[in-house]
Amino acid sequence: MGQAPCNLCWFQRAFIFPLAIVLGIATLNSDSAVWRYGLPLATGGILVAGFHSLLYVGVIPEGIAPCSKGISCTSADMTILGNLPLPILALAAFSVIATLLLIVRSRSVV
Repeated sequence: MGQAPCNLCWFQRAFIFPLAIVLGIATLNSDSAVWRYGLPLATGGILVAGFHSLLYVGVIPEGIAPCSKGISCTSADMTILGNLPLPILALAAFSVIATLLLIVRSRSVV
């Protein structure tokens, strides 16, 4: 999109990039214990994306925002396809991944 990501976006990337690698390797190895090391990454991503989403919708005052340089954490530029907020999409992605990992956990701990 031609913009530098805000600080919270960088933190979310710090959770999603290793999660993609871990889940990919676990899939190749049919590792049903993936939830042990994938769930902490997904949970960390949920926490950061949740904070970012609350900041974006205005529940948390922007004065608390860690984004002091570059793009604002709450600007209209934080959307895709016109009106889908990136922080909320990230929260949804981390939540779906965590839910799927919990399902894998419940089936493998039997």
